[in-house]
Amino acid sequence: MDGIALLMEEHQKILAFGNKVLNSAKNVLEGGIFDIEEYRNYILFARKYADKHHHGKEELILFKIMQEKLEKIASKVIQNGMLVEHDLGRLFINDSEKALNLYEKTGNSLDKLLVLTNICSYVELLKRHIEKEDKVVYQLAKRHLSDEDIRIINEKTKDFEEQSNISDILKLI
Repeated sequence: MDGIALLMEEHQKILAFGNKVLNSAKNVLEGGIFDIEEYRNYILFARKYADKHHHGKEELILFKIMQEKLEKIASKVIQNGMLVEHDLGRLFINDSEKALNLYEKTGNSLDKLLVLTNICSYVELLKRHIEKEDKVVYQLAKRHLSDEDIRIINEKTKDFEEQSNISDILKLI
């Protein structure tokens, strides 16, 4: 198993999810139905697949090894870039859920607007974030980590995958 290639494949699934979210929000803006359950599923996908599954592998495996082995080269881009953006994404999703819960109780259009703006901001963040990871961070890892480091990443990624159950989540996209 090629751990970095798998992360890049997952990026494509996450981008497809993002396109689905943006098209749904566009439909709402054009007068379509705002389906609360659909947006709950988007939040669920973001948390369980994009964050727990995908970001979990990055944070617990790839980024950890990069910071240990590449210290100065990797620390700034990971600590001050990728991990900050992961946290910002979590904030957008949490704020989307809070607004969705309020909208469900009140039906207030402002709460609906906050759901849409937060979840669309999350998607836009992901697009830029994925581009940086694919073009910079992952390439840095491929160029500078040793064959042994890459072997360890691949092995730990395989173990992570074997312990994950994401088939139900993938049905949401």
